[in-house]
Amino acid sequence: MRNQPKYNFFKNTSYALNGMVDMIKTESSFKIELVIALILLPVIVYIDASLIHKALMFITLMGMLIAEAINSAIERVVDLVTLEHNEMAGRAKDVGSSVVFLSIFVFVGTWGLVIIDLLCK
Repeated sequence: MRNQPKYNFFKNTSYALNGMVDMIKTESSFKIELVIALILLPVIVYIDASLIHKALMFITLMGMLIAEAINSAIERVVDLVTLEHNEMAGRAKDVGSSVVFLSIFVFVGTWGLVIIDLLCK
């Protein structure tokens, strides 16, 4: 049996918000990507694009933030296990970074294609 309290929507939401606040306070990459997201969210609303294009733009923008959160979690767990240099720990952190890189690649590619599509109309 797992040592875990019963599910409580409000407690779990507070845990999630605590994690967000902590990332905003401590993770500079997350702060940068959050500012980018806050600037680009209104663009999604006001751009003259189809609902599908807007959805893809939103999903890829949020995907970038989600990837950064996953990377931060991986880095924190690795640092909890060992602060000494360890090849496997470094590889785990590199994989986390690659998740962020790939999400940014998908974000830029998707937004670029949507913008090109809008300019060619």
